[in-house]
Amino acid sequence: MRVLVTGAGGYLGRAVVAALGAAGHEPIAMVSARGGAVPGASEVRTADLLDPGALRRAVAGVEVVCHLAGLGRARESVRDPLPFFRVNTAGTVALLEAMAAEGVSRIVFSSTGAIYGSPERQPMSEDLPDFPPHPYAASKLAAELAIEAQARAGNLGAVIVRLLNVAGGADPDPTRLIPRVIAAAAGESVLHINGDGAAVRDYLHVDDAAAAFVSCIEQVPAPGAHTRYNIGSGCGTSILDVVAAVERVTGRTVARLHGPAAPEPAALISNPAKAQTELGWSPKHSGIDEIVTATWQAVVRS
Repeated sequence: MRVLVTGAGGYLGRAVVAALGAAGHEPIAMVSARGGAVPGASEVRTADLLDPGALRRAVAGVEVVCHLAGLGRARESVRDPLPFFRVNTAGTVALLEAMAAEGVSRIVFSSTGAIYGSPERQPMSEDLPDFPPHPYAASKLAAELAIEAQARAGNLGAVIVRLLNVAGGADPDPTRLIPRVIAAAAGESVLHINGDGAAVRDYLHVDDAAAAFVSCIEQVPAPGAHTRYNIGSGCGTSILDVVAAVERVTGRTVARLHGPAAPEPAALISNPAKAQTELGWSPKHSGIDEIVTATWQAVVRS
């Protein structure tokens, strides 16, 4: 299939492009600025989510859109929310309009498990109510609602993918936990931990996430239908577990400093059972030691 991947130049986007090519598809990379090739892409198209004309040119002639582009830092969204609604919500609506104009009727959308908020029931399954805790999550939920409305109108077949923490390999975001722990192991910084380090999160290897998107793309429903999958490892790993894994893998001590506890959920873990049953997908590389090893090797090679 000819698949347009928005955000193809990003961390997850590059992995999805590579996975699509390996699966025999024709990935077309959409990037927001000119600047080099995307490895594995059959073609690179330049378009901004807020440029309707460029979007129409980008989606022309494709069979499916895999929509990964957007803004993704939750804390930043609290300080400055409007750009998140402009890009994540209005940008998705603009993409849907371009798809409708070009007769493209299938989409897989990358959303976030943060939309569930902090439910007591863990792991989190798709039947939980939505309770977005910050503007980033709210902007993604609004985009989901637009996609679902377009599907109910019979104009679109859609899959919503709710991810938690994608990790492993050459992660370019130094604010995420695993790169921060790796940096401390490399002697570049001290790891600052809020509270006792017992907060638990779900970490999914970027290659497992990419494989899930390929499975979703291959099984997008016909126009008029939509579905949602939680994609994660299904395993909880605490901050101290990550520190211990980094010390095992690197053989180095992680310098750390504990500060006051922050108001944050004790645990956020995805339940991927629906995806495993319906898509035949399961995480294969998401053990914490394997994720840390892949991240450390990428740092050593750089």
